[in-house]
Amino acid sequence: MKNLFIKSSIALSLVMVLAGCQSEESSQANQSTESTEVSQAQDSDELTLYIVRHGKTMLNTTDRVQGWSDAVLTPAGEEVVTDAGIGLKGVDFQGAYSSDSGRAIQTADMILDENDQSEDIEVQKDNGLREFNFGTYEGDLNDSMWQDVADEQGVTLEEFQANMDPEVFADSVAKLDKEQIAEEGVEEEVNWPAEDYETITDRLTESLDQIVTDETQENGSGNVLIASHGLSITALLDTLFDDFEAPEDGLENASVNIIKYKDGDYSLETANDMSYVEKGQEEAQ
Repeated sequence: MKNLFIKSSIALSLVMVLAGCQSEESSQANQSTESTEVSQAQDSDELTLYIVRHGKTMLNTTDRVQGWSDAVLTPAGEEVVTDAGIGLKGVDFQGAYSSDSGRAIQTADMILDENDQSEDIEVQKDNGLREFNFGTYEGDLNDSMWQDVADEQGVTLEEFQANMDPEVFADSVAKLDKEQIAEEGVEEEVNWPAEDYETITDRLTESLDQIVTDETQENGSGNVLIASHGLSITALLDTLFDDFEAPEDGLENASVNIIKYKDGDYSLETANDMSYVEKGQEEAQ
């Protein structure tokens, strides 16, 4: 009888130990599930990126090549950006970025000036969002550079512009810039050389990836303003989206391009959208 009692006690102890282990494992599993759910929730943050081309500048007006060189917005350029800002005033921006070129900074600041919901936001400058660098063509007449590119491609200027490929364009300018430097005997250190397409798109996508990483980690889901440049925005859209077709006449000044970001993926909502400018013009009347 005593042996039976001892055996029963040992069996009961084993059952309790096993039950305790199972309970602990269940608790750990629940904690793991909760942790995974939290992680998935964090990964599901969605950003809406409003990427705006700057307003018209003095160098745009005189039809000069304007990449890393810079000029202030014209009165008409300020007006169209203000209209875009009025059209976007209902968007609650959680962050704002621009290239470090004055025309892009001015554009971002003016848009935020019209936005009461985002009045405390400071524009963060990022040199990765700059326009293409055109090297020795900077400040030259646009027609001169574009004609040289068309000649290098063996087509007419009209044919090249009608079928504008940003990659072919950038690589041609970089090649022609090197040839001009060699012909003129100019030391490369005197000026920044023109960038090829890979260099341009690498810095653009790196900057965009960093922006979405910072915003999702610090602020979660929301809206982000980005002010950049016509060809750079075109190159970014061309790189991210296979079905994007660059407008024959380029992106309009103050046009809005909306990209959604979620779970590591980008999707294009609108490109070269002037509806915000039009809305602002209507409200200003």
